[in-house]
Amino acid sequence: MYQLLQRWHVKNSQTEYCNNMEKGNLSRREFMKQSMIISAGLPIATSLQSWMPPAGVSLQWLGNKVPNLSMGATWGVPWPQGAVKQSNAFVLESKGQNVNLQSWPLAYWPDGSLKWSAHAIGANQGLTEQLVLKTGTNTRSSGAVEVKENADHFLIDNGVVQCTVQKNGAPLIPAISKNGKVVATKGILVLEVQNAAEAATIHDHYESQVTEMIVEQSGPVRAVVKISGHHVNAAKRHLLPFIVRLYFYEGSDAIRMLHTIIYDGDENKDFISGIGIRFSVPLEGETYNRHIRFTGEEEGVFAEAVKGLTGLRRDPGEAARKAQIEGKTVSDVSAIKDKLQYIPDFGDYTLFQPTPDAFEIQKRTKEGYGWIQSAYGRRASGTAYVGTPGGGLAFGIRNFWQSHPAQLDIRNAHTSEANITMWLWAPKANPMDLRFYHDGMGQDTFEKQREGLDITYEDYEPGFGTPMGVARTSEAQIWVLSATPDNAFLSQIAGYIQDPDTITCGTDQWQVAGVFGGIWNQAFNASPTKKKMLAQLDFYFDYYHQQVEERHWYGFWNYGDVMHSYDSDRHVWRYDVGGYAWDNSELSTDLWLWYYYLHSGRKDAFRMAEAMTRHTGEVDVHHIGRFAPLGSRHNVQHWGCSAKQLRIATVANRRFYYYLTADERVGDLMQAEVDAAYTLRSIVPGRKVGQPAGDPGGKYAGVSFGTDWGSLAAAWLTEWERHGTPLAKERLLNSMQTIAAQPHGFFTGSAEMELASGKFKPAPTDKISVSHLSAVFGLPEICMELVALIPMPAFEKAWLDYCTLYNATPEEQIAALGKPLGKLNLRQGHARLTAFAARVKKDPLLAARAWEEFLGGEAGIKKMNTKLNALNGPAVLNPVEEATGVSTNAVAQWGLTAMAMLDLAGNAYNE
Repeated sequence: MYQLLQRWHVKNSQTEYCNNMEKGNLSRREFMKQSMIISAGLPIATSLQSWMPPAGVSLQWLGNKVPNLSMGATWGVPWPQGAVKQSNAFVLESKGQNVNLQSWPLAYWPDGSLKWSAHAIGANQGLTEQLVLKTGTNTRSSGAVEVKENADHFLIDNGVVQCTVQKNGAPLIPAISKNGKVVATKGILVLEVQNAAEAATIHDHYESQVTEMIVEQSGPVRAVVKISGHHVNAAKRHLLPFIVRLYFYEGSDAIRMLHTIIYDGDENKDFISGIGIRFSVPLEGETYNRHIRFTGEEEGVFAEAVKGLTGLRRDPGEAARKAQIEGKTVSDVSAIKDKLQYIPDFGDYTLFQPTPDAFEIQKRTKEGYGWIQSAYGRRASGTAYVGTPGGGLAFGIRNFWQSHPAQLDIRNAHTSEANITMWLWAPKANPMDLRFYHDGMGQDTFEKQREGLDITYEDYEPGFGTPMGVARTSEAQIWVLSATPDNAFLSQIAGYIQDPDTITCGTDQWQVAGVFGGIWNQAFNASPTKKKMLAQLDFYFDYYHQQVEERHWYGFWNYGDVMHSYDSDRHVWRYDVGGYAWDNSELSTDLWLWYYYLHSGRKDAFRMAEAMTRHTGEVDVHHIGRFAPLGSRHNVQHWGCSAKQLRIATVANRRFYYYLTADERVGDLMQAEVDAAYTLRSIVPGRKVGQPAGDPGGKYAGVSFGTDWGSLAAAWLTEWERHGTPLAKERLLNSMQTIAAQPHGFFTGSAEMELASGKFKPAPTDKISVSHLSAVFGLPEICMELVALIPMPAFEKAWLDYCTLYNATPEEQIAALGKPLGKLNLRQGHARLTAFAARVKKDPLLAARAWEEFLGGEAGIKKMNTKLNALNGPAVLNPVEEATGVSTNAVAQWGLTAMAMLDLAGNAYNE
């Protein structure tokens, strides 16, 4: 395979190819002809452009808008195989000037060259459209971030802010300083729990206790600290394990916090009534020189002093009033000095967002006295400030109103030490009620459970609909400021917390590098049909993006997910109907959003995919307990379904965000899936369709070649390319070889897999099993990568056979397999498999068949009412058409990947 590639490069130099493309001398037909010379499985982009552009790689800010403010940025860049050695250093140029840069590897190609690199810059660096990343020689990273270890803590200094982080015990963060002045102390996590959802008799308080602290990066531009522990009450009970990561960037006033909790309580007894992050803020001076700020909607700011000097019966003077309103020092109050003691000090403030559409601000003088309504609004941007003209602390929660109920508290601002709390779950709201939503309705036998599945599509089994082990990751920031910010600057801070600036590559870089299957060919001929298809894809994304807002798919446990199916009688999504409610990655919604972003480069697509990755990787997966690390199939509650599946937890859904952002938490989630097959011994995926019970202590587990193995292969491939782990590589290669050796390859369906080695036992020679779901949870995308990466002809043949025969005629299936496969579902979705086979085999008839399958519109149990080949506009496919028996998000994802593969098939239809 690679010898063919090398010979092609001898005949057609990279420079010649690029020059031809730039001059327009390489026709589409020549492009397709040359691409077919390359060995069957190689991604076309990797094959044609395995080179490092002499001018470097152009980078851009997400959304193509240069930010006015940046507190540091981290991003990933993909590279073609062989283009960048492990030893290469990098240089980032902004308007021709070098920017302090920290770089590290994220993944490697099989030949050891760099596949993904990660990079970080400090605060307010690279604020230009002209960002270019180059490989360099004799260069080294420079920057101001330092991490110093002491006996019981680490001190992180980014050149502006100094932060002490505790190694164990409490608090997490003893002190934060700026310019030698302590601005915050006693940083802890707080947890409030009650024993009932309604009339609780016990209210218990927990605080964080650190059990482990790891410095994951120590500069010079970026430092990352990972803190793990539990919440502990006075009785020493441990509840809700947590993981907090702190991010420090050179020259930044801000500390980013990524906060994860894992639910390990008893949902019938432990009702969480508050989850928060708390700091103390030292205050000095007169209370009329202490300032409170909350950001509301858009650029609105609630701004007051603890002791107000405006609106009084006696005027303190214009200078005093003006200074206080602006957050500056009031130096002269002689006009009212003898009456200051009669002006109340308001020491306590609360911003409460109970729903996505309403917030309120209240204040009181101190505990024990009544609250006063101060302000109302719709959607608060979720940032606050407490301090003096000499400085203080700004703090905020990202996705504040989207993740309601949320709350920001300031307490005791009239004393020498205020307390601030960022409540990720607001105490003013009702407590979490994570109990299963019905009593089982008598489904105490297998037969009754199957009957229930038949009517509501809910896969119920007693004891399986538990939240044990589900997680939630939230993001917050604290800003250490040297003065009270004016309203414009605080609004800018709030905007940055909600929408932090991100650096990324242009959409052509995925094609150049050949990552994620290498299917992102941007050089297609934009035929009228292709344009209509692109419009259709835009329509699908825009529709779902709009539905998030129209249907209010928000909330602490819900934000990031979409609904599965629509109820055209009630004109609502089936939020309360068994397995038709929350989508939980069904049919690869995650993949659709990420591929759409890679194709379009749209910022709104990135943000929607980001929110979904956070949700589906945390809430829809069990991270501890008997089901870990499997995910839960779609249900009224995210954890409610008894079908605990690898396909929901699959690394295939996480890789995009990790490689684009180098996010460490998502890296943890992917690594947790490497040994996931062991859980299949006790939680047998097909137990309700005849799969034998497993052996919890055995060496083998039943693994399907579709959703199960596709998920395992994604985990092993990612672990191998990230860390070079020999066992992951061994399992991956062994599993590929033994799937190929099965009597009917992928059509064998499943077999017993040796967990330690990844080898499958041979199945009976007469076994043929195929499911329409096998290839709609990331299997095709992973197999496309594997065929390109690993020269294994037997596996390639097995996969091509599956791609060719799934939608083949009964006669063709009988000739190859000895019997027909019967009526199979999702014919349109499998058109991309046919197209891949056509491209690899260079078969124009197969390519024509692929187009026919895709444009024919047979996507489900029944044929769609309107065929795609009759496209007359972006609304031709009703986005709530459920007659197809498949969610339209899957149709959109198939449309995108199929279009890429169909384009590569080179059929005359698309010329």
